[in-house]
Amino acid sequence: MKRYLPTTYRSLFLLAFAMAVTSAFNAQAQVQQLPYSYQFYQKLNDSVYSTRNHFHSSIKPYRIDDSTLFPKYNKLMYQYTDTTGRHSWVHRKLFNEHLIEVNHQDYTFFADYLPDLVIGRDFSNNRTTWINTRGFQLGGTVGKNFYFYTSGFENQAAFPDYLNTYINQTGMVPGQAYDRNVANGSFGRTKDWSYVTALLSYTPTKYLNIAAGHDKNFIGDGYRSMLLSDYSSPSTFLKLTASLGNVNYMVMWNYMQDPSAQKFSIETGNRKKWGVFHYLDLSVNNRLSLGFFDAIIWADADDKGYKRGFDFTYGNPIIFLRPLEASNGSPDNALIGFNSKYKITDHLTAYGQFALDEFEAKNFLSGKGSSRNKSAWQLGIRGADIFNVKRLNYLLEYNSARPYIYSQTSSILNYAQQNEPLAHPWGANFKEVVGILNYSYKRFDFSGQINYGQYGLDVNGQNWGKNVFLDYRTQARYTGPFDPNLFNNAYATDGNFIGQGLRTNLYYSEAKVAYLLNPKYNLRIEIGGIYRHESNTSFTDNTKMVTIGLRSSFRNIYQDLAAFRVH
Repeated sequence: MKRYLPTTYRSLFLLAFAMAVTSAFNAQAQVQQLPYSYQFYQKLNDSVYSTRNHFHSSIKPYRIDDSTLFPKYNKLMYQYTDTTGRHSWVHRKLFNEHLIEVNHQDYTFFADYLPDLVIGRDFSNNRTTWINTRGFQLGGTVGKNFYFYTSGFENQAAFPDYLNTYINQTGMVPGQAYDRNVANGSFGRTKDWSYVTALLSYTPTKYLNIAAGHDKNFIGDGYRSMLLSDYSSPSTFLKLTASLGNVNYMVMWNYMQDPSAQKFSIETGNRKKWGVFHYLDLSVNNRLSLGFFDAIIWADADDKGYKRGFDFTYGNPIIFLRPLEASNGSPDNALIGFNSKYKITDHLTAYGQFALDEFEAKNFLSGKGSSRNKSAWQLGIRGADIFNVKRLNYLLEYNSARPYIYSQTSSILNYAQQNEPLAHPWGANFKEVVGILNYSYKRFDFSGQINYGQYGLDVNGQNWGKNVFLDYRTQARYTGPFDPNLFNNAYATDGNFIGQGLRTNLYYSEAKVAYLLNPKYNLRIEIGGIYRHESNTSFTDNTKMVTIGLRSSFRNIYQDLAAFRVH
């Protein structure tokens, strides 16, 4: 079967190449953007969350030309560079440099081969797991203003049972792309998918950056985001980011897909949807920052096939749109949110988020569990050099989402992209605690993570509020005998509480040890272990797994997932 790169990917790549050939500016390699990966970004903690600056940390990915960020990044990238000339070309390429690297007065260019080869054993289910990925990245600068980057991966894998079940139910390899085998009606153990990103970034002045691409974006200071995360697969976007002193402002327009919505015809493919996102980050001082967020999601065409396309009402990059959307009386899905952080010390930062999807004032503080109050929130602390140990970074975070938040009357309007949530991977109707430790010593990286979560799954064919792809109007009404694991949910009124439905508990822990071969593209030998226990009155799912592999790239690959629905 022939495999073609997505149209968006080809177009962006050709545009990048054309601009690289025809443009001419003064050289400055530092205009590049740094692909977002929690495991790498936490190494920047002591600079990003220092009380000596007001760095705008909540909009990711970062540009490394910032004076706060660049010294730390430069040290991480070049600390092992051979300046003596004693080592061979092969040694330099394996341990210090890009595979292809050009540094010219007017332009730069780099390219790498990115392997991700992993073998593992799921002892609980007596299965061998593996990943076979061949990838590449290339990028560069033209003058001091323009940066281009692209990466691509061809993947085949056999996952542990819980991920295999998730992929078979959603059709998606978590946060990556659709599984070709599921799309073709095969639900076996081998999964096959492609993953591509592309970015064009232009910085005409130090106050403005214009970026177009097919990739992920993240808003927040935590491991998770209740506003906009990097969990769902890449989507096409145009983003403007303006910085002026203590103010940072972002507006982004996204073009997304909904494979679960009913198709008009085979020829038209998946239904499309649009999104616009605004985020204003205000650094009150070097310690306190406040962020204000809103988003609107609308369908490219309605259920009868009438084309709406891009709504130019939402083209204004300045205003926040919730009042405008409400005044238009539109059927679009609106979400507003708040993000904040406070640097208590150089080594301790508190942060939080609040998202609101629907609001009814009279019941908001009543404690009655009104279905009209759909909200989510986050509270956490993070920092560097805990116990005065250099490079020992930590995070402790609590996340909670009420039933039915992020859902809408149909999936084409919900807060999701390509069959996966745009915010927290678990959807809604959950609470979760996450703890993470990271430590680096020379070329060794150590990391440990523990999650505990509780959520309510749909049961008996009813919608209890976790699955954001179901119509929120079809709320469950339980009329059977009392079951302590099933909470009563009055239809469209009161009695909606986190954990309603089939109450499920999840324990997840993961530990990894990696030896960094080359920091330029995160090439490393990595050994890892996972223990996962998910249980309720209908099923118990255990995973005890170890893996070893040669890995590269800066992708976030999430494995700490909850069940999508009952097995």
